[in-house]
Amino acid sequence: MIETSASVSVIVCGYTLERWSALIAAMRSLRAQTLRPHEVVLVVDHNPELLRRAKEQLPRELPELRIVASGGRSGLSGARNTGVAATHGEIVVFLDDDAVADAHWMERLVAPYADAAVMVTGGLCSADWQAGRPWWFPKEFDWVVGCSYRGLPEQMADIRNPIGAAMSMRRTALARAGAFREDFGRVGTTPLGCEETEMAIRIRQRISGSRIIHVPSAVVTHAVPADRGGLRYFLSRCEAEGFSKAQVVRSVGVGDGLGSERTYVCRVLPCGVLSGLQRALRGDCAALGRAAMILTGLAFTTFGFARGSLRGKMDGTR
Repeated sequence: MIETSASVSVIVCGYTLERWSALIAAMRSLRAQTLRPHEVVLVVDHNPELLRRAKEQLPRELPELRIVASGGRSGLSGARNTGVAATHGEIVVFLDDDAVADAHWMERLVAPYADAAVMVTGGLCSADWQAGRPWWFPKEFDWVVGCSYRGLPEQMADIRNPIGAAMSMRRTALARAGAFREDFGRVGTTPLGCEETEMAIRIRQRISGSRIIHVPSAVVTHAVPADRGGLRYFLSRCEAEGFSKAQVVRSVGVGDGLGSERTYVCRVLPCGVLSGLQRALRGDCAALGRAAMILTGLAFTTFGFARGSLRGKMDGTR
């Protein structure tokens, strides 16, 4: 294994026994890394049975693993905050409990920290459709299932925020920005999100000249179960994302909160629709369906944003 001068802490957050086999696969992938982390911590989010089983069985997979119960509010943000408080590394790496890291993932994810201005990095999250990719599901919307989507840079580049399933942050940046907000974001299967988006923006706002780097060569495979490949989940997740984005805007402002979304809506999505129509004219009927779903997903996301904005205004008047 490769050693690095910067100490690296890995945090994995788990909340359900339904992902037990995926959690074991995630731990085994950490054991196989070419860069040795200084510590690995599993945070169990308010699930006593998962905590018991993890303490009994997971040290066999990763002897250096420490397992702690979340001391924060129920949800991913509370678990992440618990993990940050329980670790000491200069670089804090986050891996989802249903993501399997490529052997070089961590090495490549932390390499950009050679630049002192880099505060956050994020890798490529490849979707593993366990029931097969639905024919109608556009790649522009793979963020719906927590994966990298068409429109992200294909080379290393500065971005606004990373994909939360596989990202890293400097501990000093987290200290400057404060904790992950526990008043919004994912709780269990509730399809809200954007807690890492809000954090990344806060870091850039509070640390002048800070950089957030997309590292597409740092790859994890993110499991997508069958129930997340259905139309109902797609639509509910789009609406929830819009609602979450409205919360982000209230926290960090419109300019930073919607900067990337403007490019995505004005460039990426129109290209996706146009490509679908062109392929449909050549006889690819499925492409027409994907083009229609781009427009449908955008409509539901916009509705969610409007609902979240109205909710924010109503809360502000109370």
